[in-house]
Formats: sequence, C-alpha cells, structure tokens
Amino acid sequence: MPQPHLTTSTFEILGPIMVGPSSSHTAGALRCAQVAASLMEAPVARVRFVLHNSFAHTYRGHGTDRALVAGILGLATDDERIRDAFELARERGLSFEFVPGADDEHLHPNTVDIEMEDACGSVCSVRGESLGGGRVRLSRVSGVEVDITGEYDTIFVTHRDTPGVLAALTVRLSEHNVNIAFMRTYRTERGGAAYTVFELDELPQGERLEGLLSELRANENVRVATLIRVPGTVRAPETENPGCTFANAAELLACCEGNDGAQQTIGGIMRRREEALIGIDEAHAAMSRVIEVMHAETAEPLERPRRSLGGLIGGEAKQVQSAAENFAPALMGAVQTEAVARAMAVLERSASMGVIVAAPTAGSAGVVPGCVLATAKALGLDADAIQDALYAAAAVGLILTLNASVAGAEGGCQAEVGSAAAMAACALVQMQGGTPRQALDAASLTLGNLLGLVCDPVGGLVEVPCQNRNAIGVAAAFSSAQLALSGIEALVPLDEMATVMRDVGRALPASLRETARGGIAQAPSARAVCASCGGCAALP
Repeated sequence: MPQPHLTTSTFEILGPIMVGPSSSHTAGALRCAQVAASLMEAPVARVRFVLHNSFAHTYRGHGTDRALVAGILGLATDDERIRDAFELARERGLSFEFVPGADDEHLHPNTVDIEMEDACGSVCSVRGESLGGGRVRLSRVSGVEVDITGEYDTIFVTHRDTPGVLAALTVRLSEHNVNIAFMRTYRTERGGAAYTVFELDELPQGERLEGLLSELRANENVRVATLIRVPGTVRAPETENPGCTFANAAELLACCEGNDGAQQTIGGIMRRREEALIGIDEAHAAMSRVIEVMHAETAEPLERPRRSLGGLIGGEAKQVQSAAENFAPALMGAVQTEAVARAMAVLERSASMGVIVAAPTAGSAGVVPGCVLATAKALGLDADAIQDALYAAAAVGLILTLNASVAGAEGGCQAEVGSAAAMAACALVQMQGGTPRQALDAASLTLGNLLGLVCDPVGGLVEVPCQNRNAIGVAAAFSSAQLALSGIEALVPLDEMATVMRDVGRALPASLRETARGGIAQAPSARAVCASCGGCAALP
C-alpha cells in the first residue's frame, strides 16, 4: 500500500473547500455517504443512517444529518445546497432516517452505518469513518470488513464465492491492460456472497472504462461491479522521484538543509512535493483557489455579519475590528488584531453553512488564513509569498496528521486549534525570514502552550467556544513565532511534541472529545442557552 506521507496532498491539509460547520462531521460525513451511494447501480430510494460515538451526540448541531443526505444525493462538499438537503431529498423521492447508536470504544469516534435500498430493490450497507479534515475510509460493506481509502483507483465487485470467478475477473482486467496493484477478497461464507476489491495502477478512460465494467458485470456470478473514487484523495505519484518526501519534522529539516549546503524553505519543499504529486499547473490552480476562498471567508463576515445556524455567534468579528483603534495599540497590536478578526470571521461563515477552507479542520479554519493574510498585508508580500507561507503551514499539518491527529473527536481541540496554530506559527516565521529550524521550533512551542485543550462544543455546535478558541490560536501562533525568531528554542522538538499531543488526546475522556458531554458544553449557563435557543430544531 502507498505510504500516507507520499500520497497525502497539501489540499487535504488545506482543504477540503467545503460548506461548514465541521470538516469531519460535515464534509467527511458527506463523502462517506457519497462513496456509499456509488456502490448502488440504481439511485438510492431509501437510506437509514446509524450514527456512532461523536456522530451520534452531535449530528444535528454539526450538520452531519444534512451532509449525509447530501452525499447520497451526490452533492459536493462546497455545494451551498447542503443546508437544503432534506428538502432536495423529498423532492427526489429519497426516504431517510437517522438512528443514534450506542457508544462503542472499538469504533472510530466518527462512524456511520449507511443502510441503502435502491430503486431496483437491491440493498447494501456500508460503514464509513470520517478521519478528520474531510478524509474518509470505508471499513465494512454488507457486513464484510474492508479497508478502502481511495489512494488507488478501485473497482469493487460483488460476486458468488465460486471457483474460477477471480481468475475470470483478473483476465478481464489484463485484457484491458490494467495492472492490479492490490487485490483483496472477502466472503461471508464458503460458496456464499463474496466481495473483491481491486486497487489499480491506472484505469482505462471514457468508453473503455464503461466497457470494462460491463464485461465484469456480464459474468453470471457477478452481481455488482462498480468504480469507487473517494473524493479528496490523491493517487500515489507515478514518478519514481517525487521530490523530497518526509514523514516527520526531522526528515523535513533534512530536506531543507539538503546536500549542497543551500538551505531551502519549508514552503518551497512542500510546494515541490505537491507539484510532483499532482502537477505544477494543478498545484498552482488549487492553491490559487484556496487563497481566493480564504480572502472571501475572512472578509465577507466583516462586511455583512449574519447569525450562525444555532444563533450563538454572529457579528463578533466585526466588533473586534471596530474596537481595534481603541484597544489594539496597548493590547494585541494592529496586525494580530486584524488576524483575530479575520479568524473569527471564518467561524461565523462556517457556522452559517457558508463556504470555507478547512485548515486543517473547519472548527479551526480561521487561524491559518487569519495569521497569514493579515501578516502578508502588513509586510507587503505578493501572492507567491502567500502561497509559500501556506505550503509551509501545510507541511506542519501533514506531520501532525501523520503522527498525531487533527480531529477533535480523536484528540480534543488541541488537535484542531492546536494544530492550526502550530501551522500558522511555522508560516509566520517563514514570512519573517526565519530559518526552517526556527519555524519548526515555533510550531512546537505553540503545541506545548495549547496542550490538553479539550473539545467541548456547546450544544454540539461549532460556535462556542470554537470561535474564541480560533482567536486564542492566533495569539499562540504570533507569540510562539516571535519567541522562535528571537532565538528561543523549543526544548521538545516538534516530532516529540506531536507524540505528546497524540498521547494526551488518547488520555482525554470521550466527554472532552467533541461529544458535547463535558467541559464548557455542560456548564449550567451553556446548557440553559442551548435549551432556550431552538436554533437546531428550527432548521428546515
């Protein structure tokens, strides 16, 4: 199997571009349902969602319910019609229901079982897991354990467990000049239903692909043969030399120092890695799109504030901006004040189901753009420098994704706002001309200062305390960047700090990991406000 450090794209860290409020509970849930629906040969007519763990406790406040229905309907993560998914489903004749399941520590915190029946009467059940930042995995299909992440083009075949079937299927693939990278077969019982997953190096295109699938389906023992593409994933690079790759901070630092004595920036290394992964033009276009959305998400709520879905936030970003003249000189300063206002604006846009960039998650999406755009404006940096700063932030996000977690349901808010602040600190140091080692020190210092931060959304909404936590993440990034640039080194290097954060996250009880059953979410004032709000119940 490909190694995640080779296939995880920058735009899985700075992405997906999505409708809020949560990358794992909204975008990831949508993708789970989208992939599940692709296994059906006819449109889904009825679907039942059984939600587990964090999903079960927060699915209304996080918009998980709407996202799941939107995924079955085939909507994309940035489609603003997600908010109206229930109405769209009724118009299309899709019947749906949600069933909260029991907590199960053996399941991923964000797990959903999707039980479908299509218009022809065929049934299929899929277990999906939202891994954080919009990434997903299928772990069960019709009761059979699988492991589908989409890192390769994948053909999924349902067939009888009959001698000669597998040989016939592989012959068909060979006749179409398709090379099998990995093949796994699962069966319910000897002679019963079987499922084969073919992960392929390359697929035929257009009519040739449809011809291949038709030939597979023509086998009398085959019931379903379908292509699975998991949105947001990147295939393993075809080149044997994908540039300097790294799985941790030590390897990244070695890439920056190189063999010729000429030091490269973290952003430069990450940019070249991405260009090798998806192509120079594609990388430039994708990053330009990210920056376009970041400008919009940090500016629009300052000009036109609006209340969130739950009604707990709306207008706070503009308040900070409006009070800057009075308080910024003696307190946060002009640039950090602007960064905080921009960061808070992103959470307002996300919480009203507007389009944002998850960076690395929706709940922490304000920190990186707030820091980078405000600082770039103050320094007069051009678009290319902004791209490099965001690539530097993504490099730290990749390291934390690989070695810890960026999902609140797994590691608490330290994994979301903590990771985002560490990413931003790295970018700030690079923007100020600091060394790669100083940038990674700043990231480590930031994580250390936010270590143990719990995830306790009031009412299960990504509103309070999430918006204010983004402001604190900005402050942590600014202070840590200045410390590192001043020559203060991190005693604990970033790789060790990632391990510490991972272990602390695992030690947090489930009540403090995005279930709304502990912390601020259970304070009497918070519970009273949530009970009287009616925001979630009032949604269409």
